[in-house]
Amino acid sequence: MKKVSITLLLTLLISSCSEQKGNLKNTKSKTTPKIMGTWKLVYGSVKENDSLTIKDVSKAEFVKIINETHFAYFNQSYNEPINFYGAGGTYTLENNTYTEKLTYTAWEDYRDRSFPFTVKISKDSLIQYGVEEVKEKNIKRYVEEKYIRIK
Repeated sequence: MKKVSITLLLTLLISSCSEQKGNLKNTKSKTTPKIMGTWKLVYGSVKENDSLTIKDVSKAEFVKIINETHFAYFNQSYNEPINFYGAGGTYTLENNTYTEKLTYTAWEDYRDRSFPFTVKISKDSLIQYGVEEVKEKNIKRYVEEKYIRIK
């Protein structure tokens, strides 16, 4: 009787700890999507109106983390700790269209908005480009970012 009780207890414990994969949006098979992981920005540009801004990656570290359903990114200046920012939300991935829904951000004009990007993944590199547009706020920015996977 003692063995049966211990076996039953272990079975219940193990089954209660198992992961529920049915709720994951971006996992249609048992393989992990290549986009999942931790990425470090090595190049970033933003074109807005007639201005082009290139991110100086020598002065700050920008990291993006992507899991099964969510993404988050943060930027930390090397010399000025006060220049820290971050954001995150959910995403969808269909073929090479990666759409971020920005939920957690201090930028109110961007909060609860979706931004589609084209992504290309080659070995340990991720290239992401697209338009961040909020028509009612007259925001239209062309963004290109290149990342390397952090191992």
